[in-house]
Amino acid sequence: MLLKKASILIVDDDTDVLTAVRLLLRPQVKEIVTEKNPEQIQSLLLHHSFDVILLDMNFASAINTGNEGLFWLRKIKEQKPSAAVIMITAYGDIDLAIRSLKEGAFDFVVKPWHNEKLLNTITEALRQKNEKTGSRSKDQSPVIGSELLGESAAMQDIFFKISKIAPTDANILILGENGTGKELIAKAIHQHSLRAEKPFIKVDVGALTESLFESELFGHKKGAFTDAREDRKGRFEEANGGTIFLDEIGNISLQQQSKLLSVLQNRQVTRVGSNEAVPIDVRLLCATNHSLAELANESRFRKDLIYRINTVEIILPPLRKRGKDIVVLARHFINLYANKYLKSAPELSPSAEEKLLAYHFPGNVRELQYAIERAVIMADKPRLEASDILFSPIESAPAEENFLQQTNLEELEKSTILRVIEKNGGNLSKAAIELGITRTALYRRLSKYGI
Repeated sequence: MLLKKASILIVDDDTDVLTAVRLLLRPQVKEIVTEKNPEQIQSLLLHHSFDVILLDMNFASAINTGNEGLFWLRKIKEQKPSAAVIMITAYGDIDLAIRSLKEGAFDFVVKPWHNEKLLNTITEALRQKNEKTGSRSKDQSPVIGSELLGESAAMQDIFFKISKIAPTDANILILGENGTGKELIAKAIHQHSLRAEKPFIKVDVGALTESLFESELFGHKKGAFTDAREDRKGRFEEANGGTIFLDEIGNISLQQQSKLLSVLQNRQVTRVGSNEAVPIDVRLLCATNHSLAELANESRFRKDLIYRINTVEIILPPLRKRGKDIVVLARHFINLYANKYLKSAPELSPSAEEKLLAYHFPGNVRELQYAIERAVIMADKPRLEASDILFSPIESAPAEENFLQQTNLEELEKSTILRVIEKNGGNLSKAAIELGITRTALYRRLSKYGI
């Protein structure tokens, strides 16, 4: 049971070792993160909470002490004194490994190890760590989560804000462009709140029609309308005691806003077809890609509702304004998809980093994620070069001035497909990959446009 809930970090510059440990642990643990470059350790520890760290004793890195493992062990212990570190060592370095125990390592394993021995060592580290804390330990540093990463000043300010507002019951409005990670912020607030053990319910209210809005949020009684075949709780009741996250709040109509405001003011819901009010206790988080200035237009949004949902606002910066965070996130997605597709995690070459940093990312983090996933799938070398990083024409094809001239979306899609097919010399498989769609989907579009 301890292994199933564990988050493990493996740091070794030998790709074969990383692959072997990942294949062994993947069915056993909750999360595995692999890293070849030990200089990334401190960044990883800042934004992740690992239960166990497997650390190699020797690295071919810029740090040359003769015993790099001890150097990085000390760095880990300075940053995370309670970290459970298991050293990975060659037979000839056992004296160093024993010395590492005096420096605070939990244990060491000798390469090549027996899988059962490694699993037992990790399990024992987890057991002893749990005994010391009385439960699964929670770091007191401002760790936000394994998916929400960033070293830029803007993101550090947001992490600090989350650490302050999460334990309160304040209603939060999260603002930012599409793809910037608003849902991740909402989840982080919930996970670090006093309601963390209660439900987290997400509703994309912008996608609800007028007829579904009330039933979906507030519930209905059997027979209230044609398809109401049984009593049904609404999402507010499902979130009772926990957090409800209303995404795309800026897209709901004035009539929907009025109904929502009534519920928030009275802290109770009335199911469609019922006269009985049900009290609710929820923490409200909302998100929109509209700015506060747009929401302040009373012809579109009620000011009394803005004040109700916006005790504190968090404004997420677009990825193009986050500098080196682009590279941090790219490395995270490389590890994520290497694990997912059982491949060795390729490194980012300097040219690939430059290409990422020079791009404007209109699709933000979501676009970066898809670009890296595609690159990892196609990778057949230990390094990703600039040519391996392809950006989706869905985001990058229409420059603003061209978009104004070519407003017919079908014509825009048709011209994009033609351009990408031409670029790939008529190879439909490569064109489909660059477009981010399947060959079948590409064939349907070719038939649709008579191409």
